[in-house]
Amino acid sequence: MTLDKDDLRRHLSGQFNKDLDVLMDDVRTMGLLVSSQLRDALGALERNDADFARQVVARDAEVNQLELRLDEECRDVLVRRQPAAGDLRLVFAVIKVVMDLERMGDLAKRVAKAVAESSGRPQEPLGAAIVALGGSVLALTEKALAAFASVDATAAAAVKVEDRAIDERCKALTAELQSFIREHPETTVGSVQLIWAARALERYGDHAKNIAEYVFYAVYGKEVRHMSDVERARWLPGG
Repeated sequence: MTLDKDDLRRHLSGQFNKDLDVLMDDVRTMGLLVSSQLRDALGALERNDADFARQVVARDAEVNQLELRLDEECRDVLVRRQPAAGDLRLVFAVIKVVMDLERMGDLAKRVAKAVAESSGRPQEPLGAAIVALGGSVLALTEKALAAFASVDATAAAAVKVEDRAIDERCKALTAELQSFIREHPETTVGSVQLIWAARALERYGDHAKNIAEYVFYAVYGKEVRHMSDVERARWLPGG
């Protein structure tokens, strides 16, 4: 059974789905919080502000608290409403999204810790390149959350394509940092922290991609994360 996107939107506005409306609102809130956490971590990196970076690390507790609240809300919906078919898939998709968002919060914290634990200002232009990469990851995250909120499978597919480009940038930047360490061993501590930050950004983007791909599960009941592009195209509107 395929859940039509318009049917889902109508369903979300019904009396029964006030609970689901709350879930989706809280997912958006958690997504904004996690994005803000990464944005601030990147700001700390750009300014080499270790004190602010430590504040970002401490704020991860807010993400964890929201995760617990959403877990409880999902359990309540499952127990009280006993949803079926598309409703059940949507709740399961929310559970999956919450898990990815919590992990993204941990990765944003890892970026902030790279600033707090590095000795001296990160080497330019490599530090600036990390910040630019982070900006692309944030843009990807916004698209993934928008695709999930609007239940848009076409937009979700585009997120995966963009994530591949980010992965390639991360690999190239990591290789450049490793080369920089060999040429300037005195920068090892700070440069290694930048490598950790780059890898955290890559994984952050992967989790954002996962969020977008849960749209396919919610709409079509298909788990497409491990499908080929050809297989995935079969489930796109008009595909």
